[in-house]
Amino acid sequence: MRIIHILGRQNNGKTRLIVDLVHEFMKRGIRVGTLKHSSHEHELDRPGKDSHLHRKAGACPAAIATKDLMAVYIPKKPDENPFDKIESLFHHTDLILVEGYLSGPGKKIEVWRKSVASVPLFSERKDIQAVISDDDIETTLPVWPRKNIVFVADQILKMAGMR
Repeated sequence: MRIIHILGRQNNGKTRLIVDLVHEFMKRGIRVGTLKHSSHEHELDRPGKDSHLHRKAGACPAAIATKDLMAVYIPKKPDENPFDKIESLFHHTDLILVEGYLSGPGKKIEVWRKSVASVPLFSERKDIQAVISDDDIETTLPVWPRKNIVFVADQILKMAGMR
């Protein structure tokens, strides 16, 4: 699996970047999957709903399907790599973009905006390989312009070994 993590502190634009990248990759015929990682513990299903009751009773996996959408609930231990459980769901993708998940497998890129006034993650971590920003930033890492999504997509494909 080719996995690229889009990292950054809150409100630096990770979600918007991933949405823009998915659109760009889809235009190119690249099959892309995404995983949103949350460091907070919260219920993904609605308590009291049938799918929630199935899961709480012990069904594994538990799934819900509508006419055009499906969700699968699979329990995960806190230290377990989610890709070990969901790899088969992503087998048809060319690339997986992960929002967050600092400790996960794959290459890591940081999104940074000066207006958010946060300390860049790359100043604390050595596993970040590039920064996406339209602001001036002092680093020895490659800095890719956020406003140029075509260029950013090209660089990600190179990083993933797809170019």
